[in-house]
Amino acid sequence: MAVAAVGRGASCNAAARELGCATSTVVSAVRRYREDGRGALRDRREGNGQRKVDERFRERLARVLVGTPEDWGWCRPTWTRELLCLELERRGLPQVSVATMGRALTWLGARRKAARPIVKCPWPAWKRRRRLYELKCLHAHTPPEEPVLHVDEVDIHLNPKVGHDWCLPGQRRVVVTPGNNQKRFLAGALNVRTGKLTWVEGKSKASDLFIQLLWRLAGEYRRARRIHLVLDNAAVHTSQKTRKALVQLK
Repeated sequence: MAVAAVGRGASCNAAARELGCATSTVVSAVRRYREDGRGALRDRREGNGQRKVDERFRERLARVLVGTPEDWGWCRPTWTRELLCLELERRGLPQVSVATMGRALTWLGARRKAARPIVKCPWPAWKRRRRLYELKCLHAHTPPEEPVLHVDEVDIHLNPKVGHDWCLPGQRRVVVTPGNNQKRFLAGALNVRTGKLTWVEGKSKASDLFIQLLWRLAGEYRRARRIHLVLDNAAVHTSQKTRKALVQLK
């Protein structure tokens, strides 16, 4: 089609715009035709041999994506295109480029998404079940005048999260950050019956933050006969400073 357009008197640039291809593609086709005739326009990729990415390759790739790299002995939690190439080559499949792997992933409908981090419970299953049963009994059998509160502390990073972004060619996004990472520390208590959240803010996630929360809870639930706190194993909950504060609250 490029040769025919140029033969009708169109320039290489005009033929490229008409066909929606690069000008160099038209120039190359015209040059081959002038040098070797019509036979030079045949698709020379037919001699490349058998396709590397076939149904078997895509099936193995889908099977690999079900697991994580750590399942197959790699020391990282998420897949990259480079690592997928190495894994499939290790399984006896042909070596492919990163770009070819990207096309295979697109054919499977795979997308690049951020992993969701979780924390596993360090306890054995029997101990975890027993603790959950105790908490359910505490929620079910505690008198209404005794609130049950789930307590935890958290540090909040104020630096913006700079992730992947879509940009136009030649454009690169600029994100202003405060330099040194700034943090805020919060401690909160959630009432499992009413859903009320009581929280305080502090300069550090130390015993003072937890003690500040205890004084806030003592003021909000001053009519309660007893307050049940569900805590984790953080050291601030059992420190000597916290124990002295609990004696004062009693």
